[in-house]
Amino acid sequence: MRLAVVAPTLGILGGQGVQARALLDGLREDGYEATLVPIDAQWPACLRRLRRLRYVRTVVNQMFYAASLRRLRRADVVHVFSASYWSFLLAPLPAMAAARLFGKRVVLNYHSGEAPDHLARWGVLVHPGLWLAHEIVVPSEYLRLVFVSHGYPARVVRNTVDLSRFQYRERDPLRPRLLSTRNLEPHYRVDDTLEAFALLKARYPDATLVVAGYGSEETRLARLARSLGVDGVRFLGRVERQEMPRVYADADVFVNASTVDNQPLSVLEAFASGLPVVSTPTGDIGAMVRDGETGLLVPARDPAAIAKAVTVLLEDPDHARGLARHARLDVDDYTWPRVREQWARVYGGQPPV
Repeated sequence: MRLAVVAPTLGILGGQGVQARALLDGLREDGYEATLVPIDAQWPACLRRLRRLRYVRTVVNQMFYAASLRRLRRADVVHVFSASYWSFLLAPLPAMAAARLFGKRVVLNYHSGEAPDHLARWGVLVHPGLWLAHEIVVPSEYLRLVFVSHGYPARVVRNTVDLSRFQYRERDPLRPRLLSTRNLEPHYRVDDTLEAFALLKARYPDATLVVAGYGSEETRLARLARSLGVDGVRFLGRVERQEMPRVYADADVFVNASTVDNQPLSVLEAFASGLPVVSTPTGDIGAMVRDGETGLLVPARDPAAIAKAVTVLLEDPDHARGLARHARLDVDDYTWPRVREQWARVYGGQPPV
């Protein structure tokens, strides 16, 4: 079977590019002829300066991307990764339309935790496009129920994490070395993580916080960190995929404060690395991080609750290590051997087992 995977490359930092790479690696190992058709098309060197111009960049990229969709002719199945809003219109929609024109089976793999708002408010801009997919696949039961509530059947196939890239290590001693690996966008609420860290510093003066990621809030968050008047915060900016295992290895506690989310790869990577996790229960996270079993859950928009939960872990390190052990067992369910047969059934048009 020949598969075309329409998705971001790793040049666009984020979970979809990483998931696409993991999918392609797994498919090729299993004998599929799988090809990436990137939404961030390769530009001729003479035009790359245009990337600095915001709207021109979008128009030029769409021209090259549209031309690349001719490659879908050679596929039997077209697997289209999707986010929400304008991203849906610019990348998945043209790919699905082209695949349908070429008579191919279309699988829409929707990942965004913004789906409830996207499907409710974008109406005619999104719903006709969804019907182009022969099947909608989502990583979580949370997203499946969102689609069902709008009249679209969807199948769950979980995200995957490559455990060979991460070394599990129990934190003994458990030190107040916090880590955030969410991009610096409003819905990830890294500002709440910073404020929680400032509260924690009153009890643990030697505490540190590493923030790995970049985005539209970079300047504001750096300003907030300075205004809080605490030391120990380090912004790493963009961290490439191959460097992420080292970032997790250097930390002791993972913190996530997102208010819009689905099934974040960052939480799975923290599990794989042995970090106890403190997180809001947004999206599917409440199913991934079972409170008191595989991590600690806190209410959204509550820095004091985050600081308190981290304190609970630091004051009872045996409990923290127990949470990390249970989480490491759970993360086996998010590996390629557990999902390969599910994807085979999706591509073949067979019902779930």
